[in-house]
Amino acid sequence: MSEERLDELRRRISELNRRLLSDLNERLELVNEVREIKLSRGLGMYDPAREEQMFKDLVAANSGPLTSTQVRELFRAIFDASLSYMERRSREGLRVHRREGEPDRRLEVRGASIGAGAPVLIAGPCSVESREQLARVAGRLSALGCRFLRGGAYKPRTSPYSFQGLGGEGWRMLREVADEHGMAVVSEVVDPRHLEEMGELVDVIQVGARNMYNYELLKLLGQLRRPVLLKRGFSATIEELLLAAEYVAAQGNDRIVLCERGIRTFERATRNTLDISAVPLLKQLTALPVVVDVAHAAGRRDILAPLARAALAAGADGVMIEVHPFPALAESDAAHQLDLEQASAFVEAVFPRR
Repeated sequence: MSEERLDELRRRISELNRRLLSDLNERLELVNEVREIKLSRGLGMYDPAREEQMFKDLVAANSGPLTSTQVRELFRAIFDASLSYMERRSREGLRVHRREGEPDRRLEVRGASIGAGAPVLIAGPCSVESREQLARVAGRLSALGCRFLRGGAYKPRTSPYSFQGLGGEGWRMLREVADEHGMAVVSEVVDPRHLEEMGELVDVIQVGARNMYNYELLKLLGQLRRPVLLKRGFSATIEELLLAAEYVAAQGNDRIVLCERGIRTFERATRNTLDISAVPLLKQLTALPVVVDVAHAAGRRDILAPLARAALAAGADGVMIEVHPFPALAESDAAHQLDLEQASAFVEAVFPRR
């Protein structure tokens, strides 16, 4: 009789196991629907407040013999598995996610390229201040082999009383000087209302760290089909950076360059903390070109070359620096801009075979 009872109990346990498996799979299907809604709204996958409320509800509903601690342990494993599933599906479903066997992408801009080749230098003044300033910088950079001239026309500044840039006139100067030296223009747009004024003056549109979360701007840039250099936000995760890029790609524009520019931490020796690990991680997750802005990461000129070498060693497709004829007189970011001789020394140290 005891043997028959044992067999019966085992049969019922097996049935419960299959029922639990079916319920868990159904739960994952619901989790996937939640994932799609969060993805469409640009929300993170993990919601700690929601998770804690589910724990409280389960403990309150528990009538034993499981203890409250055991309930938490069991459902912790279920919640972790669900979160892992959501994050994996989110990455796999993104247009910017690297498909199996997909090679690194190369972005062609005015005869120059970024990605799937020799690393590039993107350089120029933080702010366009005058045509003379820009011409001196572009002349030196062009002679050093730099094909991408960066410069700010509209400057998003922390203080409303800081220099805000020359606006559209700065873009026109960039275009004229870049054309004279056979260079492509990289410049930031900070407001969707400036896109019409920008017109064809800018070849690669930069989205600054402050605008990484400006989803309406990202959508418009996706519709323009022009190359976009997307900077990581001050406190953005890798996932959030890829989701921001997805806003551009979802509109049909896959001509995207991802830019690591340092993240905000407790460290004050540098302006930000350069997250070198972001480079190989992004190269694994996506086939998009990845560049590193060492200038804004460091906030100081004395360590730019070693940071740039570290970025390239980690697999970056290029580095960004800022150059000014007289950095001490610069209207913005004087501390990390290189003068012309320092720019030459930087290129020799980082790109010795140029």
